[in-house]
Amino acid sequence: MIKNFAELQERVRSSEPLVVSVAQAADQEVLLSVKAAADQGFIKPVLTGDRERIEELCGRIGLKPLEILQAGTEEAVERAVRAVHDGSAQVLMKGLVNTSVYMRGILNREWGLRTGRLLSMMAVYEAPGYHKLLFCSDSGINVAPNLEQKKDILKNLLYAVRNMGIQNPKVAVLTANEMVDPKVVSTTDAAGLVEVVKKEEGFLPCIIEGPIAFDVAFDPKAAAHKKIDSRITGDVDLVIFPNIEAGNIMGKSWIHLCRSPWGGIVLGASNPVILGSRSDTAEIKLNSIALACLAAQSGK
Repeated sequence: MIKNFAELQERVRSSEPLVVSVAQAADQEVLLSVKAAADQGFIKPVLTGDRERIEELCGRIGLKPLEILQAGTEEAVERAVRAVHDGSAQVLMKGLVNTSVYMRGILNREWGLRTGRLLSMMAVYEAPGYHKLLFCSDSGINVAPNLEQKKDILKNLLYAVRNMGIQNPKVAVLTANEMVDPKVVSTTDAAGLVEVVKKEEGFLPCIIEGPIAFDVAFDPKAAAHKKIDSRITGDVDLVIFPNIEAGNIMGKSWIHLCRSPWGGIVLGASNPVILGSRSDTAEIKLNSIALACLAAQSGK
């Protein structure tokens, strides 16, 4: 169990620093988060992009990168991705670059980070009143995943949290209720995913329940009132959303109404990938760097 991002950063500080390759790094918020991670001792940054501008920003904030690689926009992505592909860096981070350009680099067949697995977004929230971090997917990449895609999304999550030291996590496959209804695809997918985990090889150990509504997953009193015997209620580690809308709305409600700290990384590539938004604060980016480094320490 990881209680909060402060504990997560403490864990990642206890290991050797990893090299983080930043694509198009000429952005102050990006570099502030990189400096914070470097100051804590868990990364060594390699920066690509406009060398003059990057040097100016680094001088302004006091960041001393491992290396700065001069490049235009698309070349900056290529050089950053190649560093990870070739093994000289362990984590890839997005700077001031369009997401489509960044993703094309990750998926490049020659020097990208393809594995054959589905890429999925893992968002992690420090929700007020909850006793540990919540690891959720997918709210950022896969729009309406089918059962096969949800299997990959779950596998990506399980491998990531295993590398963070979370064994046999409790998984809630969220829907609107606990009844399997053929007219509600999310409920049949949830039941199918639970069945697949029980029968199919390739899944790490987990305690999974679904279909399950949010109140039952997080409130033992709600589960008792509905007479549902749940092994995960009130102690969920991982959440599988039914679709991108549910994940996006749920996540943004925690962030904007509950002021939940959060971070996120892309899973399914050969190495952890920090995607994020250009509007994300340095704190969000720092949380994401720490997540990526912890996920990269024990495996890919």
